[in-house]
Amino acid sequence: MGGPKGSEAARRLIVALDVPSVAAAEALAERLSGEPVVLKIGHQLAYMGGLALAERLIRQDREVFLDLKLHDIPRTVEEGVRSLAGFGARFLTVHAYPQTLRAAVAGRAGSGLQLLGVTVLTSMDDGDARVAGYAAPVADLVRRRAEDARAAGVDGIVCAPTEARLLREHLGRAIALVIPGIRPAGAESGDQKRVMTPGQAIAAGADYLVVGRPVTGAPDPLAAVRALSAEIAAASVGA
Repeated sequence: MGGPKGSEAARRLIVALDVPSVAAAEALAERLSGEPVVLKIGHQLAYMGGLALAERLIRQDREVFLDLKLHDIPRTVEEGVRSLAGFGARFLTVHAYPQTLRAAVAGRAGSGLQLLGVTVLTSMDDGDARVAGYAAPVADLVRRRAEDARAAGVDGIVCAPTEARLLREHLGRAIALVIPGIRPAGAESGDQKRVMTPGQAIAAGADYLVVGRPVTGAPDPLAAVRALSAEIAAASVGA
């Protein structure tokens, strides 16, 4: 089966607007307006006017991902998600703990908001998990949290590319895999510990790829997006 071409492949790309100001984020979004990427707003922007930016982008028919990683007592999560569900964003992240997942599903009822459960952050490896008090290796934690996410009825999970193949084989196509920790060949991994190239992640079963610095730090962000989209398209052929 043939894979996506051109802008169709760009729809599988989530660009993290991890820049120092709302003005810089708006400028970057404008530079990328020729490609149908999803624009991700995380903590850096959310706390300085990023939610208002999300509303402006949505009014421009841009797809927005609110990467807020909610986790609190169930009632607080449910009400928080209910408040956010009216924004019109496409995706919202919550941590993949059973109570949190179930509360988020209740809070988004009646909306088109797609929930993503965050399994284990890509900055963590087995040593970090042990320091945090987990006896199980990261791969086992990710698998358990992915199962909890599927059982709760969320739309997808966020996991490192190194776990994508395992989860795709275990879960089938019942749930979307959203993969951060993406670095083009030869790029520095930065603070990410479990990384892959875009082509490797797509071949492993990823549905969406999250990229930040490979785009925000590029001399020409639009050219960087188009190069990543081409790699997605090439890797998707026959997938």
